Amino acid sequence: MFTNNEIEQQVAEFLLQIKAIKLQPNNPFTWASGWKSPIYCDNRVTLSHPTIRTYIRQQLVAAIQDKFGSVGCIAGVATAGIPQGALVAQEMGLPFIYVRSKPKEHGTGSMIEGDAATTSGKRVVVIEDLLSTGKSSLQAVEALRNAGYDVAGLAAIFTYGFDVADYNFKQANCPYVTLSNYNALIKYASENQYITEKDVDLLKQWRENPSAWGVASN
Repeated sequence: MFTNNEIEQQVAEFLLQIKAIKLQPNNPFTWASGWKSPIYCDNRVTLSHPTIRTYIRQQLVAAIQDKFGSVGCIAGVATAGIPQGALVAQEMGLPFIYVRSKPKEHGTGSMIEGDAATTSGKRVVVIEDLLSTGKSSLQAVEALRNAGYDVAGLAAIFTYGFDVADYNFKQANCPYVTLSNYNALIKYASENQYITEKDVDLLKQWRENPSAWGVASN
């Protein structure tokens, strides 16, 4: 049985190894929000690597069973949470649904896709690939609750560990668990020469106040 720390470090290693996470403290990325960021995370890349994809699937299942116990359905958050959620549902032998970012503009106007007749009311765990502020994830949680689902919580591959995310999930009364996190990533990256000590300082500064770091970096 792996410890949480071993899982955090292994997932961090995998994400850096396949460049699902890229660290560029001196050449920051620009997020859709406009923030300048020294890190970019695209966990969709894991889907192209069967060994890593399998490990993530198995550890998400183990985390769900440990954190939430028995559940009756898995829900993915569109779009990146859909394939991860489908893999988890298959492993657990559970029904799968997914939640759109907004209601469909044609046909039924659905926001939740799947067989509502057989899944509504079930205890569900929501699957995300990545947590930043938690806004889109909690929008999905709210949609599921409004549709009659009993949301046990959320599981994700990676979190930036922003305080605002912790606050938002607490306010929504939605517990969550992740396989790895920003602190574990920086620790692994530093110990394995992905970044220098100077880079570590920049990355820590960004983590403390990403919006201010972005302004300062312009």
